[in-house]
Amino acid sequence: MPELPDVALYCEALERRIVAQELHGVRIANPFVLRSVEPGVDALAGRTVTGVERLGKRIVLALTDDHFLVVHLMIAGRVRWRPPDSAIPKGRGLAALDFRAGTVLLTEEGKKRRASLHVLHGRAALRELDPGGLDVDRTDLVGFTARLRRANHTLKRALTDPRIFDGIGNAYSDEILHAARLSPLGLTARLDEAEVARLYAAIRTVLTDWTERLREEVGDGFPEKVTAFRDGMAVHGRYRRPCPVCGSPVQRIRYAENEVNYCATCQTDGRVLADRAFSRLLRQDWPRSLDDWSERLGGGPAA
Repeated sequence: MPELPDVALYCEALERRIVAQELHGVRIANPFVLRSVEPGVDALAGRTVTGVERLGKRIVLALTDDHFLVVHLMIAGRVRWRPPDSAIPKGRGLAALDFRAGTVLLTEEGKKRRASLHVLHGRAALRELDPGGLDVDRTDLVGFTARLRRANHTLKRALTDPRIFDGIGNAYSDEILHAARLSPLGLTARLDEAEVARLYAAIRTVLTDWTERLREEVGDGFPEKVTAFRDGMAVHGRYRRPCPVCGSPVQRIRYAENEVNYCATCQTDGRVLADRAFSRLLRQDWPRSLDDWSERLGGGPAA
């Protein structure tokens, strides 16, 4: 799922191309993508884009007369910039926004159709789509601590819940927790003040650094390689590869359609966290430490 750094870049790239441009029309290739009824997409034709905003992981196009077009990419949705009147790709194409300067295409790479469009009128309607997550970059440590301790969740859950924090998903939560040297299964209520401060700093640093890094890669172009797995990440998507800090093999917990990646040495005092699927299968044979894990892979005791 595109997270805050990717969505921020999409917003910046769209802003450079379509602000002050008239939207000629919206073409819908897959009716399922449109999740609102009133006003219809025809109400947007002829209106001018006045701004591009980010609402959590959503992209918001603001148009004249207080109209909004909200794009939620979910897991596999992507935004493309193409020449004017470009055809919508068959199969993966969902919709097209036509401007004189070019066409904004909404596509979805996966088989499941989860990406969505909402057409709204008025800021009140837009606020109803806001899940309410806190933008950590716009609050101090006191505000962050209050939000973190509002309910007792695992850190992984707290960071990725859009009602708690803004714009963080599976990939960057792994990176944040590694930078903060905290277990993904640690509980928010059990963190001491120093750990909360480390987490606060890690969120701000990781998201800012990756946004700047991606911004440099894209330059004046349009983001085309939006992915959850990037070279330079410390742990996300790096199962069994060495942690860049200590060299220990990166571990994972698999659940549903996602997985958690972490370094046992840096984050869990050497403990290998139970993977629900495999730990049930192996029971007592599940490796409990990096030494056990390394021996089962045939590599002898972990360094």
